[in-house]
Amino acid sequence: MTTQNGKVEPSWVRTRIKICGLTREADVDAAVAAGADAIGFVLYAKSPRHVAVQRAAELARRLPPFVAPVLLFVNEEAQKISAACAQVPGAVLQFHGDESPQACWAASEQGQRPYLRAARIPLGEAGRAFDLVKFAQDYSQAQGLLLDAQVDGYGGGGHAFNWSLLPPNVNAHLVLSGGLSAANVIDGILQLRPRCTTLAVDISSGVEVPGQKGIKDPEKIRQFVAAVRQADHHINNLR
Repeated sequence: MTTQNGKVEPSWVRTRIKICGLTREADVDAAVAAGADAIGFVLYAKSPRHVAVQRAAELARRLPPFVAPVLLFVNEEAQKISAACAQVPGAVLQFHGDESPQACWAASEQGQRPYLRAARIPLGEAGRAFDLVKFAQDYSQAQGLLLDAQVDGYGGGGHAFNWSLLPPNVNAHLVLSGGLSAANVIDGILQLRPRCTTLAVDISSGVEVPGQKGIKDPEKIRQFVAAVRQADHHINNLR
């Protein structure tokens, strides 16, 4: 199926799901059971959801085939990234700091390891000034761009940016993040899916136990996944 903007669409849309910031075996198992496609481990020491590389490796070993571990870095040294990847084979890298295109490419060993690059979108009307099309061109070697809200420090802090301000057509695989929950993810998917090559979603604080960063609520995970599938069903019924 070819759309008006020339993109070739698959016959069936399925939004892929990443649950990020996991620290416990029970939460990894709950995310897998709910149908997550990827599990994120934060290797940024200043994050409240930080886990050591050895701990990430332990948790990643619980993952079944076709569920990908993702290692999140913020301005990390290439040597430490390489060492982490040696302990978590098959991991996707996620760069969430100020990494240049050249730094991302080098840390991925010239594309041998797939990676995501986070785009930090300013909150409110300021988001209109963020040039996502140019960002996608600059980071064209990335497997996808993760869209998060820009707040103090690194990470979206559970805030959602204004999705409606994004460009109407971005030639990239996008991952929507920042302030997502079961209550708003359907709207986010419906708004962004027509604007990009493919769309995935990434959630952390929206599936946590209140006041306990890094501790996930299995029922919230199930509700979030169900909401994503509801959005997919809606999109596919309109095709």
